[in-house]
Amino acid sequence: MDAIDRLIERHGPDAICRALEPMVTPERIARIDHVLANRLASVTVAVEDTYDPHNAAATIRTSEALGLHELHVIEPELRFSAAKGVTRGAHKWLELHRWPTAEATVAALHARGFRVYATQPAAAASINDVDVGSPLAVMFGNEHSGLSAAAVAACDGALSVPMFGFTESFNLSVTVALATSTLAARRRAYINAPGDLPPDLRAKLRARWFALRIRGVVGVLERALA
Repeated sequence: MDAIDRLIERHGPDAICRALEPMVTPERIARIDHVLANRLASVTVAVEDTYDPHNAAATIRTSEALGLHELHVIEPELRFSAAKGVTRGAHKWLELHRWPTAEATVAALHARGFRVYATQPAAAASINDVDVGSPLAVMFGNEHSGLSAAAVAACDGALSVPMFGFTESFNLSVTVALATSTLAARRRAYINAPGDLPPDLRAKLRARWFALRIRGVVGVLERALA
């Protein structure tokens, strides 16, 4: 938790929004509410041992642009580092979870009701036909060697991204974009809604997003809510 989260926890999201609303334009509030309505919590991405900061940043930017709520990064050797010039601020709107191993990532996602799939070029199932009737996570390997054997073994199955040319693989950022776009669209169609954030999480994010664009917001809130 950072200082904004602690204030939301202490005072509640509604009080934070009321205090900040005079400082946020109606257009900005409408944009925040639109994005929240389209936020998808039941599809997520995990990337393992990503070493190219531009690909890492593209993964963040793609996940946020497609309306995903969170991203999981597995750091067995290399710390996930994103080029902020490529993320263009997308990292501020996405919940990032860091894990030391693929096994820990899968266990945490299983505990929350997710099925977890490895991406493998030769997998029989594809992103077009996997069951989207329950929350699902897709795991991607790094640019050089793909997913580790341990990561593949920990997953519930494997998925491929269909290809129709002579090229044998997409690069990481393209694979993430294609797979996530398809799965998010299919999941939204299944739930017949653009987003599925739980109401309490939606309220907390609304308060946090009100705060993120206001200079010195922690001091502002401390004075307003004293």
